[in-house]
Amino acid sequence: QVQLVESGGGLVRTGGSLRLSCAASGRTFSNSAMAWFRQAPGMERDFVAGVSWNGNATFYGDSVKGRFTISRDNAKNAVYLHMSSLRPEDTAVYYCALRLGRGVAITTSPYSYWGQGTQVTVSP
Repeated sequence: QVQLVESGGGLVRTGGSLRLSCAASGRTFSNSAMAWFRQAPGMERDFVAGVSWNGNATFYGDSVKGRFTISRDNAKNAVYLHMSSLRPEDTAVYYCALRLGRGVAITTSPYSYWGQGTQVTVSP
């Protein structure tokens, strides 16, 4: 069984930065791709960023390219999302997700485990 716990969300002003963390339990983390998704009220859950099992490949949604960076530490069973130049449209609940496979997917269905989410609010 895998459990994912996100932290690091909060309220920040436009142009500010935040770092989200996701702590994973279970033995599958180091062989699994990880991703961050986000969901604003009334909207679908969208892909933000993903990292392959060994950290060698990263992928980003178009709206966050150049502003967000995903990384992982397999020794700590953790994945991170550093967000900079934040905008009001980045406001959403951010979810960490684990895929039982080594490559990143950009849709939700390939991911078997999800965290509870952490709220990020960017004020104008």
